[in-house]
Amino acid sequence: MPARPAIAIGYGGTIHTYNLCLLGLGNVNRALVRLLQAKDDDLRQRGIGWRITGVASRRLGWLVNPDGFDPKLLTDSTRDTGAMTSVADLGKWLKAARADVLLEATSLEPCTGQPAIDYIRAALAHGAHAITANKGPVVHAYRELTELAAKRNKRFLFESTVMDGVPIFSMFRDSLPAVEVRGFRGILNSTTNVILSGIEQGLSFDQALKKAQDIGVAETDASHDIEGWDAAVKVAALVNVVMGTPIRIDEVEREGISALSAEVVRGARAHGKAYKLVCRANRQNGKVQASVRPEQLSVDDPLALVAGTSSIVYFETDMFPGLALLEVDPGVDATAYGMLADFVRAVASSE
Repeated sequence: MPARPAIAIGYGGTIHTYNLCLLGLGNVNRALVRLLQAKDDDLRQRGIGWRITGVASRRLGWLVNPDGFDPKLLTDSTRDTGAMTSVADLGKWLKAARADVLLEATSLEPCTGQPAIDYIRAALAHGAHAITANKGPVVHAYRELTELAAKRNKRFLFESTVMDGVPIFSMFRDSLPAVEVRGFRGILNSTTNVILSGIEQGLSFDQALKKAQDIGVAETDASHDIEGWDAAVKVAALVNVVMGTPIRIDEVEREGISALSAEVVRGARAHGKAYKLVCRANRQNGKVQASVRPEQLSVDDPLALVAGTSSIVYFETDMFPGLALLEVDPGVDATAYGMLADFVRAVASSE
C-alpha cells in the first residue's frame, strides 16, 4: 500500500507530499519533471508537495529511490547520486516506491492497449492514482479502469491523450454536466497535418514526413500516424468517454493518407480545396458511426484552416449547436501539462 502522504506546514498552509512514479522516461515524462519543478511554488500554494520515488523504462528497468530522485538528473541523464535500487517487477516497484501516483507515458499499442492497461490496473490495485498519456487504456479498458479506481477511492485520468493538455475530458466531466454530445469532427493527428501542409507547399510526401520527424511530431516509424491508427484511437477515446458509448477500435472506419499523391493534394488546393485527415463521429438511431479518412474541405472550412501541428475539434451538443476547441502549435510541454493538471485533480479529490 502507498504511504500516507507526508504533511508539513508551508507558506501556503498544510503541504501534503506525494510519491510519484514515472513509467516511461521519454520526452513526455522528462518534460513533466521540468514542469513540476517550474510549477513547484504554484503546487505548494495548493498544498501539494511531490517527490519522485520510482522511475521505470525498458532501458532502465524498475528503479526506486525512497528519498526521491534528483529531478535535475532525471531530465538530463539516467544517473542518480541518491540511494537508488533496482527491483524485479512492477508490483515490487510500486510497493518499494510507496507510490501515491503513477504517471504512465509508455508507447501506444492501438489494437490491445497493452501493456499499459496492466500497468494502470496494477497501480490502482496498489492504491495509487493512475494518470496516463497513453490512449490505449482509454479505448480498450476505460470502464473497467474507471470502476476499479472508484472502488479504490482513486482516480484514473487521461487528459493528455487527445489534443495534449487541452481540457476536453475534464470540460465535459466537470464544467458541462448533463450535456449530451451528439457528434464531433476534427483534425486530431499532427503528423498527417504537417505532411499534408508540406505537400501543399511543394514538398514531396517523403520530404514532408522528414519535416514532421525533424520537428519531433513523428516517430521514425510513422505508420501509426500515416495509416490513421493514431487518429482512430483518439476518435474511439472521445466516443467512449465524451459520447458515453462503448466502441471498439475496429468499429472506427479507418483510411490513412498513404494513397494520396502530391499531385492530387496540390491539385485540390489549386481548386479551392484542402485535403485533411478528418475525424468524425455522429449518433444516429441510437448508434454511433465513427470514421477517420482523408477529405477534401472547402478552404473556408474551419478545419481546413488548421495547419502544421495545430489541432481542432468541433462538437455538436444538445445545448451548444457548435462548440470548438482549437490548439495552436503545441509542444511536448502541453502534453506534460495535461498530466500535471490530472495530478492536481487526482490528489485534490482524495483530500
